[in-house]
Amino acid sequence: MADDKWKDWDAGPVSRPYTLTGGRTRPRADRVYDLMDVVGHGGAVPDPAVLRPEQMRMVAVCSTPVTVADLASATDLPLGVLRILLADLVHDQVLEVRTPAAKTRLTDKNVLRQVLEGLQTL
Repeated sequence: MADDKWKDWDAGPVSRPYTLTGGRTRPRADRVYDLMDVVGHGGAVPDPAVLRPEQMRMVAVCSTPVTVADLASATDLPLGVLRILLADLVHDQVLEVRTPAAKTRLTDKNVLRQVLEGLQTL
């Protein structure tokens, strides 16, 4: 009975995040995926014998393009763990990640200046 305090029967089997990533705390790739980046299929056919169950869930969720934030929510994985597993799937070309076009256009200073001037005229 003394061991019962270490078990959470309602939560089911619990595994630590580092077991899902093989002990890694950072993705292999240099790129850090933003919450609004869009994830979709990369073209390579996933091999269920090689992928972990969490990665198979990620591939299934990405049958339609989804943001990194929505992928983390749908798979119920911590964001840090998801980014590491996602980097592995992108490396293996099972999934691909695209940056939204709007994110790159808003960095133009002229556009920001025009928006500011428009707000000041209101």
